[in-house]
Amino acid sequence: MLKAKDIMTKDVITVKADTTVEEFARILMQNHISGAPVVDAQKRLIGIVTENDLISKNSRLHIPTILRLFDAYIPLGTSKLETDIRRMTANTVHDICTKEVVTVDSEASVEYIATLMTERKIHLLPVLKEGKLAGIIGKKDLIKGFADEVS
Repeated sequence: MLKAKDIMTKDVITVKADTTVEEFARILMQNHISGAPVVDAQKRLIGIVTENDLISKNSRLHIPTILRLFDAYIPLGTSKLETDIRRMTANTVHDICTKEVVTVDSEASVEYIATLMTERKIHLLPVLKEGKLAGIIGKKDLIKGFADEVS
């Protein structure tokens, strides 16, 4: 049975929290990748940043709906507005990355990984070994693992 350590990309391109958004975009383009783990100096995972984060940074601002009740105006959805404004004005990867990252251990089964990626709609899955980043699994890695297992 294949495990995460068998299909993961071991030579992971990572970024630091203070990497600029522009620099991150260049890294994606130059390396033909869709995202990267954000790590500290000890290779501990801080977050993950993807091309979707870059796209949402440049999306339209959603203006909250205003509810008028008696003579008061009540804005609805202001917390999303604050998040959107923060994301749109971001300068560094830290500002746009996902900090609650779903990860797997290097011993996780391929079936578990496939289920996790499908159910949670995850495109990139960092692999940890002893709490540190050991690799990353993308959809292509998973498909290649299935293909290699069949042949």
